[in-house]
Amino acid sequence: METQVPFEIYFGGPDRPPGYLRDVLAAHIAAVPAGGTIDWVTYYFRDMRLAEALVHAHRRGVKVTMTLEGKPRVPYANDEVIALLSHPDGLGKALRIIRIPGIPAPAGKSWKPQLHEKLYCFSHPTPIAFVGSFNPSGNMPDENPEIIRELGDQDRGHNVLAGLVDPVLVAQLTAHARCLHRVPPGLLYRFSVRANETIRGKDTTIYFWPRIYPHPVVQFLASVRDGARVRVVASHIRTERAVEVMTALAGRGITVQVLAESTLRRVTAKVERRFSAANVQFSRFQDPENLPMHLKFVLVEDGDQVFTIFGSFNWTRPSFWLNHEIAVISSNPGLFRAFAARWEVLKNETNPKPQIV
Repeated sequence: METQVPFEIYFGGPDRPPGYLRDVLAAHIAAVPAGGTIDWVTYYFRDMRLAEALVHAHRRGVKVTMTLEGKPRVPYANDEVIALLSHPDGLGKALRIIRIPGIPAPAGKSWKPQLHEKLYCFSHPTPIAFVGSFNPSGNMPDENPEIIRELGDQDRGHNVLAGLVDPVLVAQLTAHARCLHRVPPGLLYRFSVRANETIRGKDTTIYFWPRIYPHPVVQFLASVRDGARVRVVASHIRTERAVEVMTALAGRGITVQVLAESTLRRVTAKVERRFSAANVQFSRFQDPENLPMHLKFVLVEDGDQVFTIFGSFNWTRPSFWLNHEIAVISSNPGLFRAFAARWEVLKNETNPKPQIV
């Protein structure tokens, strides 16, 4: 554990051993005894050793539910794990594959909702629910370089698993995972009570979407007072709405700093130009081995208050309007310090222009 707060915060990256975060999940799987529970929801899952560990847990009497996107952006990425887990000797009916139908779209466009959440709940030795950016999408040693080129090496790139231990949060996140497993979401899911619920702990609030209410992170940032400081770490920024949110903050005199992934497909040159014109301080993460920066978090300093926002969400149109996502907004100062320390690590790996201070 990397910080003494009521969370377990683990950051993966080039400064950690390869597979650091998948090993965190493996250790938690191994720690759950017969009669305990493991409930997972994830987007990419290619790690065969983790899949086998879930099968072994299931066989020793752990109640496992596994809810997995059946057709992610790389549509065949999960197939090998699905084949293992869906076998009668695997998880059988404990595996739920989600394939949400698309909605009508203009020619050349694809509007297909996807299960983009990353949620890993364990009942033992102490109940915990991990939320963050990490998919177990590696498979060390990986024999499919084509997928690694497409997804990036997530076992060595920058990611986070934030373990929530507040009993209220853990219980409701576990209930959320089991509901997705029991009743797969459809196109009308956003109108359900479950999609629009808010989970509240002592100093932490959790939101889900798609939802009929406004985007919770956008709503929160709109409430930040003039003179504040907002730092955004983003693996994807593509939608105009995201640019408007951040440039509007800068226009109010708020210091806005954005640290983005280096890949132009994920954060476009047009976005970079818009930020530069609006006095948003922008830099790109640059790893010498082209390892991905897959983190998604926001740090807010507003007077004497600090807030940390993190989860599975991207600043893209599918994430805003279609995908199933989780966001955590917390005023816990220890959590803020942990993420702020990671900002400093990332800042030292950006390109030299423009300068972040």
